[in-house]
Amino acid sequence: MIAAPAVHILGRADTLADIGRLTSAAAAGRGGVLVISAGPGEGRTALLHAVAAAADDWTVLTATGFDDERDLPYASLQTLLTPLRDRIAGPTPATRDALSNVDGGNPGDPLAVGLAALSLLRTATRTRPVLCLIDDAHLLDPHSWRAVLFAARRIGTERIAIVASVPTGTEPPGLPVHRLAPLGPVDARRLLAGHAPDLAEDVAGTIAEIAAGHPGALIDLVRALTPEQRRGYAPPPETLPLDSPLRRRLAAELDSLPPRTRDLLLLAAAAPDAAPDTLLAAAGSGADDWTLADFAAAEKRALITVTAAGVRFRGPLMRGVAYAEMPVARRRTAHAALAAVLEERGARLPALLHRAAATTGPDADLAKDLAGAARSADPAVAAEAGRFAAALCPTPAEKAGLLLAAARSAWLAGRPHQAGQLIRRIPAAGGTARVRARGLTAEMSLPEGRPGARDVLLDVAAELAESDPGTALEALALAGEAACRPGEQSRYAALARRVAAGQRGDEPPPVALAFHHVAGLACIADGDEEGSFARLRQAVALADRVAEPGPLLRAATAGVLIGDGRRAAALAGRAAVLAREAGASVLVPQALELAALAGMASGDYPAANEAALDGAAVARGTGQPVLAGTHLAVLAVLAALVGDRDTALARIASVPEGPSRPLCEWALALLDMVDGRCPAAAERLLAVVSAPPGPGSALLRVAVVPHLLETAAQAGVRAAVEPVATTFDRWAGRTGQPNWLALRDRCRALRADDGESAAGHFETALRHEGEAGFPRAHTELLYGRSLRRRRRNVEARTHLRRAAETFQLLDAAPWAEQSVRELRAAGERVETPPPAGPALTAQQERIAALVAGGATNREVAQELHLSPRTVDHHLRNVFTRLGVRSRTEMARLLSQA
Repeated sequence: MIAAPAVHILGRADTLADIGRLTSAAAAGRGGVLVISAGPGEGRTALLHAVAAAADDWTVLTATGFDDERDLPYASLQTLLTPLRDRIAGPTPATRDALSNVDGGNPGDPLAVGLAALSLLRTATRTRPVLCLIDDAHLLDPHSWRAVLFAARRIGTERIAIVASVPTGTEPPGLPVHRLAPLGPVDARRLLAGHAPDLAEDVAGTIAEIAAGHPGALIDLVRALTPEQRRGYAPPPETLPLDSPLRRRLAAELDSLPPRTRDLLLLAAAAPDAAPDTLLAAAGSGADDWTLADFAAAEKRALITVTAAGVRFRGPLMRGVAYAEMPVARRRTAHAALAAVLEERGARLPALLHRAAATTGPDADLAKDLAGAARSADPAVAAEAGRFAAALCPTPAEKAGLLLAAARSAWLAGRPHQAGQLIRRIPAAGGTARVRARGLTAEMSLPEGRPGARDVLLDVAAELAESDPGTALEALALAGEAACRPGEQSRYAALARRVAAGQRGDEPPPVALAFHHVAGLACIADGDEEGSFARLRQAVALADRVAEPGPLLRAATAGVLIGDGRRAAALAGRAAVLAREAGASVLVPQALELAALAGMASGDYPAANEAALDGAAVARGTGQPVLAGTHLAVLAVLAALVGDRDTALARIASVPEGPSRPLCEWALALLDMVDGRCPAAAERLLAVVSAPPGPGSALLRVAVVPHLLETAAQAGVRAAVEPVATTFDRWAGRTGQPNWLALRDRCRALRADDGESAAGHFETALRHEGEAGFPRAHTELLYGRSLRRRRRNVEARTHLRRAAETFQLLDAAPWAEQSVRELRAAGERVETPPPAGPALTAQQERIAALVAGGATNREVAQELHLSPRTVDHHLRNVFTRLGVRSRTEMARLLSQA
């Protein structure tokens, strides 16, 4: 077997796993074939070479198709089989005769040749399994390819594996095909770092975006960079370099098109979002002479796809080459023609962008028009408009402001690499724009947890407190966690007072909200808890008058700080929706992070799970791996809460080192609790609450306290956590929220000196309507255990029975088992209850939907960041609850629901 871990090619784990499964089956006598499909330069040949190098226990046969040998019958088959013929003696006469046709290039009897080739391969498997690797199989001479296919269809019980590579679009019918996927952002960055270790991070992002995950393009682009380009001090390339072999191949495809089609493709490359009729109208004054049929030659060769929405190239590389291959004068003519058509049709901003692309020198009026139109545009378009406007602007101060605005828009659109390059272009004579740019750079660093970012924000607030109070206020709001850091509290509070001096009282709701938010944080810095609650509640109250995602995130944070998890989750969810609608993709995972944390704090674990799953996917898609790690850490806590050890540990293993580690420690402590290792759990949780402030730590410090007090009580270290307990008791009481009051009373029960006092606090906790689901079941378990130990078994059984039923409904098997053990100890004869009722948990519903849609257990595990064992466990429970016995039955039942 060639196992996937035995071969490593960057970003090809899935492909290698498929090859590993093929060779494993072949080694066991279940031979087969796999076709690898990819475009030029996407790594087909490198993959086959790596597999060949790793196949130590196999007889490896290789062949490569060549275009100039396609007219030579059996040329490739002879190359493939020659190593075997040198080792195997005594072939049958029929085989010998058939192979003589191969040697002589005589077409002969194709059936006899196919049988002879198969016989030779079978004979070779007596000593070792045989692996045939065929590169560029589409260029094999037809006779050889026919013989290979003949053998491939007849090796089902032989120790033979055939792996062939072909370009996309030439896959042979009837054979299993694996399409090589583009490299993901992380793998693309690794490949670039291997070729240019000094490559600036934002330049790497730009190169990865141009290459679109294409390995060959990544290498061609990075090798052509100048030292200034590698460090980001010169503009990066817009497409492949002139000497790139891949560019020559793509250009050759374009050159083979009719001139009219080439002209239309230039227009399509210059305006990728334009509708076909717009392109046809811009092609010339004789619009009737230009029709959709002029696209046909490119469509036939699969270079483009034409729809009513626009013309889509086969990939961004093809579009880039189509644009770059045209002379600059023709490009400007194309942009001018597009601008005229779009302006006539009322598309003002697109028309302005094309006018800017056709302009060769400064144009202050056009720059002003672009900047004005960009204010209401989608961030991605606004960034492009700002970039053009800055290039047209004649004065350094105005240019600096436009570049800064464009950089912010680029960042909001999920393109931090472009934002970084725009920031570096801000001229030194740009006035306060340079200071504000430092603030933007720090803001961009916050989701990644980079050290020093909040210090920079405080510096920016100090520099701009009088000259630009709006930016100073924003910087203080972003630096909020500094209000909790012992070394920065006095500075934060002093800066907040300076900025608050500029408040007039008639500010619009988003600005008023920010003032209340910062004032509340300043009260925290001053130790004024009552004042902080008052100001933060005002910030939350203003949220209904705000419709921008940024201020809503601020209000959601305020909601978290005052313990109103449900309100905070709703505000964060609204912020996520608005950010999506506005194209501010970078804010979406930040909003979902808040929604997940707030949902978890309010006890709504299904909603928290949904938000964290979506947030992890969006954060990865917007190039925020550290923030994706935070979402995975939240998912790890949610898995650990229900005792799902495998999933929790798998998620923790995927979390990078950084600001999310305290969440991981919480998850590990919860697993310790499930296993009865209370001293270890208490030690972990005490470290979490005593750690320096970090992202999400304000909530984390209170959320873990109930578990800390529970484990400390069982570990006999109550005195060590008493200060934490006192602080939590006061904070929870001030929130006025039923769920926190219920947890406060549970914690009081755990700290009580006698059983009667404990019982009173437990009863009070259970009377709060805000505690439900898992938190309430946990309180029932603790109360029942306390009653059982005091030999009040009849009362204990009532609470333990409720706990067991709820845990079972929530699929929290370890906690259900603990409840059942306590029930038995209290004198009740009980078996582990089966899943009660047909209702599915949120997690089970998601798994069932994916499986019903055809996903395998492994695919479901990857999608939901679960372990395969956990998926299997949930699926068995789904079958039981729904009363079905197979995936097919389940899919049929769900389709009828």
